[in-house]
Amino acid sequence: MKMIGASIGSCVHNVGLLNFLNLARQNGYETLYIGSAVPVEKLVEEIEKHDPDVVAMSYRLGAEALKNLLETLERLLKERDLLRKTYIFGGTVETANVARTFSFISKAFDGTEEVDEIVMFLRGEARKLQKMEVYPQKLGERIKFKSPFPLIRHHIGLQTLEETIREIEKMADSQLLDVISIAPDQNCQQFFFEPEKMDPKQDGAGGAPIRTKEDFVKLYQASRRGNYPLVRCYAGTRHMVEFSKLLKETLNNAWAAIPVMWYSDLDRRSDRPLLEAIKENMEAIRWNGENDVPVEVTDSHQWALRLAHDAVEVAAAYLATFVAKKLGVKEYVQQFMLETPVGLSPRADIAKMIAKRELVESLADENFRVYRMIRTGLMSMPADLDAAKGQIGVSMFYGMALEPHIVHVVAYCESVKRATAKEIIESVKIARRAINVALRSFPDPLADPWIKGEKERIKEEALQIIDAIKSIGGGSDEELLNPEILFEAVKIGILDAPALKGFSVAKGEVKTAIVDGQCRCVDENGRVMTEKERLAKILGRSRG
Repeated sequence: MKMIGASIGSCVHNVGLLNFLNLARQNGYETLYIGSAVPVEKLVEEIEKHDPDVVAMSYRLGAEALKNLLETLERLLKERDLLRKTYIFGGTVETANVARTFSFISKAFDGTEEVDEIVMFLRGEARKLQKMEVYPQKLGERIKFKSPFPLIRHHIGLQTLEETIREIEKMADSQLLDVISIAPDQNCQQFFFEPEKMDPKQDGAGGAPIRTKEDFVKLYQASRRGNYPLVRCYAGTRHMVEFSKLLKETLNNAWAAIPVMWYSDLDRRSDRPLLEAIKENMEAIRWNGENDVPVEVTDSHQWALRLAHDAVEVAAAYLATFVAKKLGVKEYVQQFMLETPVGLSPRADIAKMIAKRELVESLADENFRVYRMIRTGLMSMPADLDAAKGQIGVSMFYGMALEPHIVHVVAYCESVKRATAKEIIESVKIARRAINVALRSFPDPLADPWIKGEKERIKEEALQIIDAIKSIGGGSDEELLNPEILFEAVKIGILDAPALKGFSVAKGEVKTAIVDGQCRCVDENGRVMTEKERLAKILGRSRG
């Protein structure tokens, strides 16, 4: 693939053009810089001489002068049958707006773009020239296509289906998102396959009121534009296998998100008894694995959202990953929900998340690939919109320490109202700035002795929890696949969280507090308890 570049007319500004050609060269193009202040007649001669696939032009001096130049250039190109090539323009906002009025110019950059947006355009054009699918439609391929930049994900689910469709179209057209997650309302999640049980007064509560297979198809079709983002959907809270089949068929579900234990009488988001839910959820995980759908098992951050201490959250992540691998999942998404619970310090959050990463990835091998996904914590998003914008930048910047493959952006307005495409796109731009700055170079968190020490402490305590679960049965790893054993682990309090007290099958007896920026288990006097102490009490009581 050959590209030539020139600053045209009387414009001598060339730094932006040279940077663009350098990016093109880094992404596989053969590039040639023609020069600055190149008359359009000379540019046409160079096009004929070098026969490039792509021509990059820049001009910054003014709108009216550029209009005259491009009119002349278009006429010359038409006369010499050169309009079939790809023409790219770079300049100021003013001059780029003029360039966009000329149909022969495929893309105009105006300086507001982040570097990843430019690179994605270059890679997309290269794939077009090679007659390849421009935007890969499988998760692993899309990650590879965009590397080293992470995929950007956001969710959407408005009060009506029509609103949601319109906003998905805007999101796809922006070309800023790689993954759009559909958020159905609670009626859909719980009763899609039993519509007679839906409460019409709750239509649109928490998401889009999706009622038919055709509705899912309409939502997917709305995304078939722009950069053709991957599409996925939140899991149902009942009929898990049937929901998985539906999403694969209608959305080409980018990945399934299914818990091991939740959406049950553990959290009351479904009326399924916990033991029944574990069995059904495992079957859904197995079905997705057998049908080559990547899977995210969501348990660890569900525990964190209920104020579980760090060792329980990390143990739940290891347990979920082990279950997914054993049930045949080949591509696994591990979410790292930052700043959850509220009050964590960045260094404590990083220590916990590196502990989670290391335990989860200890299970990876050539047949089990792990993708890391970070997100701003829902609980930590301020209701003040300006403060929330700052929160996105802060969390996304330090979250890059985890070297994510996917970034789940949470719009700055989420604590106030559901996000439309406008707020989503604005939030994505904030996140992308933080991401691209972090990608220049990021300090090694493990060079901090405190982070390294706490990471090891959390891993050790998490594995003590795993061993305690296995000890309920025969002590082997296979006990972690036994629904009865997992149910018992919740029932006796090995897996527990304070926010489950009083309404859940869980005991809700554990006490936690933010201590030195960490969420720790404490006794009734507020003293930090080691996991060894906590588990000894639980196991002694259950066996006594």
